[in-house]
Amino acid sequence: MRKLQKLAAGALEEVLAGTALHQVLPRCLQHLHTPGERGALQDIVYGSLRQLGRLDAWLAALLERPLTDPQLGWLLRVALYQLAYTRAPAHAVVHNAVTAAGQGWRRGLANAVLRNFQRRRADLEKIADDQPSARWSHPDWWIAKLQTEYPDQWQGMLEASLLHPPFTLRVNRRHGDVASYLRRLNQAGMPAHQTGPDAVTLDRAVPVHSLPGFDQGDVSVQDAGAQWAARLLDAQPGERVLDACAAPGGKSGHILERADVVLTALDVDAARLARVHENLDRLHLHATRVEGDAAQPAAWWDGRPFDRILADVPCSASGVVRRNPDIKWLRRPGDIAQFAAQQAVMLEALWRLLARGGTLLYATCSIFDEENDGQVRAFLARHIKDAERCPLPQPLTDGALLPDAEHDGFFYALLRKT
Repeated sequence: MRKLQKLAAGALEEVLAGTALHQVLPRCLQHLHTPGERGALQDIVYGSLRQLGRLDAWLAALLERPLTDPQLGWLLRVALYQLAYTRAPAHAVVHNAVTAAGQGWRRGLANAVLRNFQRRRADLEKIADDQPSARWSHPDWWIAKLQTEYPDQWQGMLEASLLHPPFTLRVNRRHGDVASYLRRLNQAGMPAHQTGPDAVTLDRAVPVHSLPGFDQGDVSVQDAGAQWAARLLDAQPGERVLDACAAPGGKSGHILERADVVLTALDVDAARLARVHENLDRLHLHATRVEGDAAQPAAWWDGRPFDRILADVPCSASGVVRRNPDIKWLRRPGDIAQFAAQQAVMLEALWRLLARGGTLLYATCSIFDEENDGQVRAFLARHIKDAERCPLPQPLTDGALLPDAEHDGFFYALLRKT
């Protein structure tokens, strides 16, 4: 446990210094040798980041003066997370953290902080609940933004963002249906329930290769909210379809599972584009893969219009922070305007590639208005003569799919070229 604590503390320190978690965690995992250890480290790091605001408040209340040793601070946050949110024996958590803290005053301080936390738990919970950034474990600016944009839903959205993300699969309709796959899961001792037309959510996560038929392409891992994209795009057999920003290929695979279309999977990152090939190969599906920038189609487009375009644009990822909890601590208020500007350029570029009468699905995994409805309203104001917004079914009447226990947060707008 001591090694896990030190690795987790180091990971948190790197992330809060500005390095994305997906870059930090693989390096940490290389120091561990068993699946159990690697899984435990991931749980500690992800969980600590989800609850970081609360851990910060607890630590501040337990210290008589600001801590001058940052590394010890991260170690204590990790241990506080373990004491509050895991089943690890409290005595083992404290003993290993105190030992990992080192000698002298560091050892004594670690012991005092963790013992006091156990004694003062109820009081510390109240202290944290009185501070918005600790109560909701999000930055103050983020909370204020949601309060303004979602005056009736902001609390539920923040609560959902603190949950462990659901483990949801997309059943490949070319290989079977949801009912039959649920039976296979039940027979394998993996209880699950249906959460969408093609979606099943397991009661607990399992290694993907242990899933019945995963290696044969019977299912893919994909959030239930993300599965709306292919359904709303509704590509028909024989149509030319562009999946812009396609990597890692989840939505491309779903489009091809639903219909025999001529699909171009575009991405600016060659390494990520290779993952599209891997995912489609497992599903026994094919797309033309193109390395290129969606905002600069002159470099890669052959001049033939597309009947449907999925514009799954880069965004703040504010709707998927429970899967990527580093995002809420690394984002800054000014980042949202930068994403919105990038999205506007990309949307204009892709619109020129769409055939008359064709449809473009604008999609983000953001919950912020500038990137979502505000972006679409501005686009429609510029395109009064050649664009209209198509109605969407429930629960997407306004395009927003707010995060809850069953799915992450997304936004969709279906635009037709008139």
